[in-house]
Amino acid sequence: MTGTLILPAFAVLAYMLLMWLLALRLKDNSIVDIGWGMGFVLIVATYLWQTPAPGSVQILMAALVALWAVRLSGYIYIRNKGRGEDFRYAAWRKEWGSTVVWRSLVQVFLLQGAIMLVVATPIHAVFQGAGAEAGPLQLLGAAVALVGIVTEAVADAQMMHFKSIAANKGQIMQSGLWRYSRHPNYFGEAVAWWGLGMLALPTWWALVGPAVITYLLLKVSGVTMLERKYTGNAVYDAYIQRTSAFVPWWPKG
Repeated sequence: MTGTLILPAFAVLAYMLLMWLLALRLKDNSIVDIGWGMGFVLIVATYLWQTPAPGSVQILMAALVALWAVRLSGYIYIRNKGRGEDFRYAAWRKEWGSTVVWRSLVQVFLLQGAIMLVVATPIHAVFQGAGAEAGPLQLLGAAVALVGIVTEAVADAQMMHFKSIAANKGQIMQSGLWRYSRHPNYFGEAVAWWGLGMLALPTWWALVGPAVITYLLLKVSGVTMLERKYTGNAVYDAYIQRTSAFVPWWPKG
């Protein structure tokens, strides 16, 4: 028996609607970032419910997704606790004015739910292959995903430690993994998803999700949006000149 997309899709819809209602109550749309990772756990859970005898590839996928998601959601919860709505969502709230209720539903929660289902193509592909067993390529994919998860976790931990030091307030993190990449956490995220995509090979459409999340991290909600915040900052401009934006590399000079 293989899983179908219908149940995960309805589960994600219900989940995002509940998140939206909670956001209305809290007046904080940025809680969607906390819920992002756990939405993938929900997708995996609905597939496992439909798969009485999962194969080793499916079990491996479920374990890696859970590891990635729980770590990420926990980190974002701790990071955002007590800080109020993230600046990006606060800016949209101000821009949207009286239309914020329905626009937040459509442009934040439902949109992210749809993106979640697209990014999850490795999960869909793996769970639509009944009883699939892991071969060398899938084990390599699992190793790549684990490297990405660890990279993202280390980068996030380094940033959290840096921000916990009062003397660093207003300063730019430029040590640890951040010496070699301006966004090592986003790089780790992308690597994790490409590894998960490898788990689903040779099903080629499983790589759509990794490609989409990489594009979003580079061009939409990640690097581009965050660096716009530092426009005109001389220290950050110098950091840009010597440090790779995404793929870790030795700094210039």
